[in-house]
Amino acid sequence: MSEPVEWLADGAPYNPRYGDRYRSEAGGGLDQARGVFLHGCGLPGAWAQHPHWTILETGFGLGLNFLVAWHAWRGDPARPGRLHFVSVEAHPASAEDLLRSVAAHAELQPLAAELAAQYWGLRPGVHRLRFEQGRVLLTLAIGEAAPMLRELAGEADAVFLDGFSPALNPGIWDLATLKAVARHCRRGTRLATWTVARAVRDALAQCGFQCERVPGVPPKRERLQAVYAPTWTPRHRPQPWEHAGPLPAPGRCTVLGAGLAGACVARALAERGWQVEVLDAAPAPAAGASALPAGLFAPHDTAEDTPLSQLTRAGARCTATLLQRLLAPGVDFALSGVLERRLRSAGARPAGTPDDRFSRPAPADLLRLAGLDADAPARWHALAGWVRPARLVQALLRHPAIAFRGGCAVARLQPTDRGWQLQGAGGAVLGDTALLVVAGGSGSAALLRTALDAPPDLRAVRGQVSFGPCPPDLPAPPWPVNGHGHFIAPVPGDDGPRWITGSSFGRGDERTDVRDADLAYNLDRLAVLLPATARALAQHPPPQAWAGVRCAAPDRLPLAGPLAPPGLWGLTALGARGLTLAPLMAELLAARLHGEPLPVPARLAAAVDPRR
Repeated sequence: MSEPVEWLADGAPYNPRYGDRYRSEAGGGLDQARGVFLHGCGLPGAWAQHPHWTILETGFGLGLNFLVAWHAWRGDPARPGRLHFVSVEAHPASAEDLLRSVAAHAELQPLAAELAAQYWGLRPGVHRLRFEQGRVLLTLAIGEAAPMLRELAGEADAVFLDGFSPALNPGIWDLATLKAVARHCRRGTRLATWTVARAVRDALAQCGFQCERVPGVPPKRERLQAVYAPTWTPRHRPQPWEHAGPLPAPGRCTVLGAGLAGACVARALAERGWQVEVLDAAPAPAAGASALPAGLFAPHDTAEDTPLSQLTRAGARCTATLLQRLLAPGVDFALSGVLERRLRSAGARPAGTPDDRFSRPAPADLLRLAGLDADAPARWHALAGWVRPARLVQALLRHPAIAFRGGCAVARLQPTDRGWQLQGAGGAVLGDTALLVVAGGSGSAALLRTALDAPPDLRAVRGQVSFGPCPPDLPAPPWPVNGHGHFIAPVPGDDGPRWITGSSFGRGDERTDVRDADLAYNLDRLAVLLPATARALAQHPPPQAWAGVRCAAPDRLPLAGPLAPPGLWGLTALGARGLTLAPLMAELLAARLHGEPLPVPARLAAAVDPRR
């Protein structure tokens, strides 16, 4: 539930929980946002010509500081290539209140509208919102400041200390919170805040900041500026998600695999300035598991809220944003929502599973559309849908900095002084590269065995789906259903609308032949998932089938990150959730490589580290 906001007679927003205004300045707070925070950290001048710049904020509030920073970035010809704004907020307000807070500022209203469109489903945890085609990234950490700062990973170039009065909300200003802030700072990080309270100044000094009181923005007489310059050498314990050694400057790199994983990571690197060559044994992209006629992306909710559940929620948001940016709705994808049947559950909702726009008990009208009983155990996932993977792969690779090289079968990886040599059958040299990302799906295992003494445990998982033309009177819902296999219809095909169901799971099976046994298996599962649909399809000619091989790890979590020096990285083991996880994992890999803030909590980055 959103934080209640009261609007005072002078137009100022007021928070009844803390008994304080969101901003001290009457008239909208724009002067405070610019004068105290932006200019207090030397911005926009300080970020000029940097490849990326990170602002860390305590107290997102109504988002004004973010909108002002974004607006300044937009108007600055010397702006950094990528602006990261990382903010902690314990009690997020509603999107409607965010919009109302900028009603007096016409220049911010278009930006606020973009923010409001993504400002939902903010469960406790870390959420990544993308703007300006990924060049402005807002990372929202929802929860109390000190623990959420420990969840975040990344180094700040500037810090905005914002929040309600220290007398009314002392937790966001206490020593523990400011120590957590300092852990995200480098020497020279600048900090700004509106308060000059002695307790805050003393705590900042204790954390290594050199503070200065300067003239304030009315009605405040003074404000505070500080620089992180500890007189001691801060202790640093290397973390598993951190990039070891100097950060690489974008140059030329190679991605092995032109499926979904390879295309996602190639695009993430190209957008950061790399010239990317994508190699694949097949003559064209999306020739392996990514040739699936259509698949689902959806969160996977569990009562325990496992790491996989948290990753799929973040992944569904990331995938939905990417699809809307690159593909044609209704043709290449549909953000339709997905109904998940809970056939093994006694109730519609596992204990402890939150209800929000991400996921909630399926309402009776949706169950009726699916031909199910009104009390059938099921969940409705709004941020979910179907996509044609090959179309997504093609769109991702359509970038001037990406070159595809097909018919290139790499059989061995050989380390060199400057990176990796790619060898074909018989030792023929196919290329050299300083940065190599292995993203070959089921083919990754054999390649990594040639490069690593202890390669990750990767296992092939064969899957077969069934599909056919959609009869005009097919009794089926207009959105996908999953939970016991899946059913998708209608999906555009070369011969008209199609239905698709599946998939079988053949662990350890690397063959892609079509099998009658798997065809029967898929139809039997459909008879349980959607009985009326299955009965209707049984009256039509037998369906066609397609089979592919996926790659999975024993713990069912993907692998995304460094594999070995110098410059060997991997993105694989996406299993049956490639469409949900590949874009997010590619962003995670690119963020780790460049020392940017991570799009997921640090513990989740560690959970998917290939060296775990």
